[in-house]
Amino acid sequence: MKFGIHTGQQNCAYEELRKVWKLADNSGFYWASVWDHFYEAPPVDGTSPAFEAVASLAALAAETTRVRVGCLVFCMMYRNPAALAKAAVTIDHISNGRVEIGLGAGWHNVEFEELGYVFHAPKTRLDMLEEGVQIIKGMLGDEESTTFSGEHYHVQNARCYPRPVTGKLPVWIGGTGEKRSLRIAARYGDGWNCAYISPESFERKSAVLDQWCEREGRDPAQIERSINLGFYMGADEKSAQRNREIFASSWGGGRDSGMLFGTPKEVVERLGQYADAGAKHINIAFRPPIDFEAFQAYIDEVMPAFS
Repeated sequence: MKFGIHTGQQNCAYEELRKVWKLADNSGFYWASVWDHFYEAPPVDGTSPAFEAVASLAALAAETTRVRVGCLVFCMMYRNPAALAKAAVTIDHISNGRVEIGLGAGWHNVEFEELGYVFHAPKTRLDMLEEGVQIIKGMLGDEESTTFSGEHYHVQNARCYPRPVTGKLPVWIGGTGEKRSLRIAARYGDGWNCAYISPESFERKSAVLDQWCEREGRDPAQIERSINLGFYMGADEKSAQRNREIFASSWGGGRDSGMLFGTPKEVVERLGQYADAGAKHINIAFRPPIDFEAFQAYIDEVMPAFS
């Protein structure tokens, strides 16, 4: 199993992010990512500190030397796809070839509305995602230039130099919608990422992705699959209870099927269920304040159980 971290860069100082990134980089993790929000998530009132995603990814790339780095996922509507491709290849050079780019359709309607983005209906947002990913894959792929004309995005002989360090950047599609998101992942993705769902849901949606791959003429094994799980583990019983209470105060007690609770032993058991469901790449998702004692216990007691 490949282990990663996913940092929600909110409600913290930059030094806290730097500390968790470097600890992951030096502790055998495969992956480290940021998210793409202008406001805090889950939503409160928009007044919490929140660092922007492209700049944060560049910092993550510069602060680490080993882990693969990315964003899970960039909201396609927040940036012109050609400009995002240019940012991604720039960060790829900062990282010496460790960047992978994640793309999604967005969901945080308050961010859209208050920052001047149109919060389209789901179909339109998914149409924009499908158009944008074609531009980005073209610009980060093997062709010298990319021309694309869609309903929402247009580029003409768009070039992207310098080229990615290794010649090509993997593209992840994020989302769990079985009719569109998984189809887009099957058609264009090098990887598929989902977040905060149960082992049973992961197994079912992974099977749907396999079905879309069959329809699209792709080998399902060509698509990497990862899941983000909220990290509310404690190093011991007392801190485990405290972190469960922090979860309840943030989320109102809902959406707990894709969260890691309890002691290291309980988390090993839970991750085993995800492994049985076919998950081979698991990212623990932090929302500050980060419990570094629990994180160290995860490194020392959980990860070795799957080595």
